[in-house]
Amino acid sequence: MAALKLAIGNKNYSSWSMRPWLALRANDIPFVETVIPLYTDNPADKERILSFSRAGKVPVLVDGDITVGDSLAIIEYIAERYPEVKLWPDDVAARAHARSVCAEMHSGFVPLRSECGMNLHRPVRPVTLSADAKANIARIQEIWRECRNRYGAKGPFLFGRFGAADAMYAPVVHRFRTYAIDVAPDTKAYMETMMALPAFQEWTRDGLTETLVIEKFETD
Repeated sequence: MAALKLAIGNKNYSSWSMRPWLALRANDIPFVETVIPLYTDNPADKERILSFSRAGKVPVLVDGDITVGDSLAIIEYIAERYPEVKLWPDDVAARAHARSVCAEMHSGFVPLRSECGMNLHRPVRPVTLSADAKANIARIQEIWRECRNRYGAKGPFLFGRFGAADAMYAPVVHRFRTYAIDVAPDTKAYMETMMALPAFQEWTRDGLTETLVIEKFETD
């Protein structure tokens, strides 16, 4: 069986790429990784992205004749392709809850994303946040707290064992750390759990070794 292929963007900046990469690596699912620099003026980089997907965006997962784009769609595909890793909870209610919070992450929290872009190289320091971004931070903590209160007896992650929801919210952990966001003790405990995950640490190390600087993300 041919190995999965995952095309991703720069690990320092690409939060959307981090999500499916983490879902695969944390569950020891073998794949071939291709990193394509984003936001460059190099036509070759653009052609490499288009060679994976005509949408011209990463991440993209290729499994033989099947091509899947978009972080959440890729995670859904991985969950179907490898049901034994249990990216979604077994319980119907818990699974519905997990899908709901993943969808909320996928489509929401735009102010936080805009004001606190993922940048692993950035020195840890706070920024002045809008009221909307602060509301995003409060809502994310509320989500994490509710998940941990409901499912914490099953393990240290949002739904007990590491799963899709943890992968979807992983870049937020970096954002909270990098921008010195003041968080509650239970939020900090979950962040520490994620930062101790070997796959999370691997992505972070790789991102920190990258030398490409994208000026549009280096403004604060």
